[in-house]
Order: sequence, then C-alpha cells, then structure tokens
Amino acid sequence: MGLAELSSALGDKAIAGEPLSQHTTFGIGGPADLFVVAHTVPELCRYVRLAWEQGVPYFILGSGANLLVSDKGIRGLVIHNQCQAVRVLPGEEEQTCLVVAESGAELRAVARQAIAQGLAGLEWAVDVPGTVGGAVVGNAGAYGGYISDNLRGVAVFTPQEGECWWQATQLGLGYRTSRFKRNKDAEHPSPVILSATLALYREEAARIQARAAEYSRRRAESQPSGLSAGSVFKRTEQYPAGFLIENAGLKGTQIGGAVVSTQHANFIINQGSATARDVQQLIELIRETVYAKFKIHLELEIELVGEW
Repeated sequence: MGLAELSSALGDKAIAGEPLSQHTTFGIGGPADLFVVAHTVPELCRYVRLAWEQGVPYFILGSGANLLVSDKGIRGLVIHNQCQAVRVLPGEEEQTCLVVAESGAELRAVARQAIAQGLAGLEWAVDVPGTVGGAVVGNAGAYGGYISDNLRGVAVFTPQEGECWWQATQLGLGYRTSRFKRNKDAEHPSPVILSATLALYREEAARIQARAAEYSRRRAESQPSGLSAGSVFKRTEQYPAGFLIENAGLKGTQIGGAVVSTQHANFIINQGSATARDVQQLIELIRETVYAKFKIHLELEIELVGEW
C-alpha cells in the first residue's frame, strides 16, 4: 500500500500516529496511521482522491459522536471533516427555505441557526451531537423528528465519478440507517457526503423557540453528562433499549473504566480511563444479559471502527 507515498503527497498537512481519543466524544481511540484535517470541500475531495490513488483506505471522521474507535486505532488515512459552511436559499414554495449545510457542520449549530432565522423543522436537533454528514448516514432523530423528514438530497463524491447529487429517496433512509451504512466495502467505499440540502419552513419565532427549549429541557433531564458516544443500542420493536437494560439490573455495571449510566441505562460512560476493550466487553455483557432475561437481541446504534 502507498502509505509513505500518501504521506509525502500530503506533506506537512498530515500527522502520523494522531491519537483518535482526542477526536471522539467517548474520549477513546488509538492512533491513526495518518490524520489530516479538511476545512473545505475541495480539500476533502482532494484527500479522498489521493488516498484512493495510493490504494490507502480512508475514514471520514466528523465530530466523533456515535463511534467507538478501537484501542489499536484506524489503519490508513483518517480525514477529519471540518467543512462547515451553511447557506440559506429561497425555497420552491412560499414560506419555505432550503438550508444547504456542508457535511462537517455541527447538526445542533445548523438547527440553532435555523431557529434564529425563524425556520422550523430542526428543533429536535438543537442539542443533538454530531455532524450533518453523520446525521444523514445514521438518519439521526429525536423526539419523533428525523433528518429524513426535511432532507431533499445530498451532494456526494467518489474518486471514480467525482461529485454528483442524490435525491433523499435514493438514500435508503430508515431507522438509524441509510445506504451509506449498509453498503460498506473496503474495495468500493461509500461515497463521501459533501453537503446536505434541507427544506425548512417559516413559522412564528416564539413557537419554534418554545419547542426547542422543551426538547433541550427533556434532554438535560434524561441524558447523562460525561464522556459517551450517545445511545449505545437501537430501540427494539417493542421497547426502548434503556428500559430493557435497566430491567435487566445493569445500571451501574462497570468493566474497567466503562460504566452503564445510572441516569440512562442506554448510555455507557467513560469515567476517564476506559479503553475500547472495556466498552466492547460491557456491550457484550449487556447483550447477553438482556437476551437471557427477555430473549431480545439488542442491535448497536453506535459504530465500532478501526482495527479490532
């Protein structure tokens, strides 16, 4: 593989052995072989193309939420996506606007910008961590709202085909999933999301702000602070995962530096010294215990990445 050649092509923009624990909300993760920051869409496309030309695998890292990076780190090139430009354009219908957000923009920042401009539709996201690109990949949602509700489409990039536009209907959006999650293949990696276009609508500012404030209050009451990756497991057909974990008696269960939150059982907290292995073992213990008690398989919502 052309890791040395890629490092040479990237020059002083690339960092060797960057600890990914500094770039995840879990505060966990080993080193990247090479690490580079993309501040603009042309930079992002250039780094992806360079890695592809050298036969080096690449991973696009956003805010580091919803991820558990292995203790061994990630092989190849990690591209930290900090493309954060946001534009507001007139909508096709009266009282609507199109918000075009680059994929590295923080979802909650986009939601707050929309609210400040009297645009409704993203209030549920006002405190949701993660980037716009990550929100599309996992069809992020909260309190009954989903990114798919307002998504018109995305601009994507592949080294083979360049930039193109995909309508939302082409993205296979479902509960916490999309074609970007399902079609992962080392030889044919998923296209990189460059930006997302969201259709929002004008509404009285006070009503929008009231809804956002209520969602913020509910989130603060129900979700723990501290180092975590967010909800660990998906909701099952019948029950929230946290309900099952709590009723399996697992709140406060600890392995190494990782513990099941006593506030919300679907959160695993890094108490400061947790390794990815600690979290992985705790995940398996939760799955086994819940299945033994309820005969229900818990499916991961967070993504395990890197060399395991």
